[in-house]
Amino acid sequence: MEIEPILRLAVFITLFVLFALIESYWPRRTRVHSRLSRWPTNWALTAINTLTLRALAFGLPLLAVGAAIDASQAGLGLFNQLNWPVWIEITICILMLDFFIWGQHLITHKVPLLWRLHRVHHADVDMDVTTAIRFHPVEIALSMILKIGLVYLIGPAAWAVIIFEVLLNGTALFNHANINIPKRIDTVLRKFIVTPDMHRIHHSKNRLEHDTNYGFALSIWDRIFGTYKDLPIDGHKEMDLGLQWQDSRPTRLRWNLWLPFGDK
Repeated sequence: MEIEPILRLAVFITLFVLFALIESYWPRRTRVHSRLSRWPTNWALTAINTLTLRALAFGLPLLAVGAAIDASQAGLGLFNQLNWPVWIEITICILMLDFFIWGQHLITHKVPLLWRLHRVHHADVDMDVTTAIRFHPVEIALSMILKIGLVYLIGPAAWAVIIFEVLLNGTALFNHANINIPKRIDTVLRKFIVTPDMHRIHHSKNRLEHDTNYGFALSIWDRIFGTYKDLPIDGHKEMDLGLQWQDSRPTRLRWNLWLPFGDK
């Protein structure tokens, strides 16, 4: 689908600018490092990740949306064996894909090798809208390969994958943003989606806290499986974010690229 990358990019840019502006005027926390010191590295990681996925597309016949189209044409996957209404299929597919992302995220915290990759995301000692796009390229590549396999397994409609990808990207930008949402509104929102206050706990330096609130889009999975945490021990404004590197190293691109392969 030629419209898919344009749609995703348009939504991404719109939401990124919106949340970046909101967190500039209504921040939840005071920054440890300036945007100028952090954003170039986070954006550089995103650029490398984009190139990684481009390279992956040469090695694999299809990425996620293309895999959905191919599975449909070949009659592969669960939903290609069923004749359900489109809206039911899309709803169930979104739920299944979101649960998969939740489970994958939990596993990256439990398997030491995967955690070495994922800790690049967690090493950021500030949390804002750019933290949502801060991942190691090897983790991005592995995640896409797993997603392609899942798409072939469940056989979702291509539009279901597109809607989910847009939803996932949008909610990730939202729940990483340094936005001060009134508690009353946050309480209502987190019954359905992951809010910044909810996800910030997951980025706590405290291991007992960052092993909670794994959700990216929907908040139901953490509630169902007992990994939901309501409040951080030290409060949102006083808690330490990141990992053991409470210094300027997480702002350096080369350090982040090497982090999975070393201890410092």
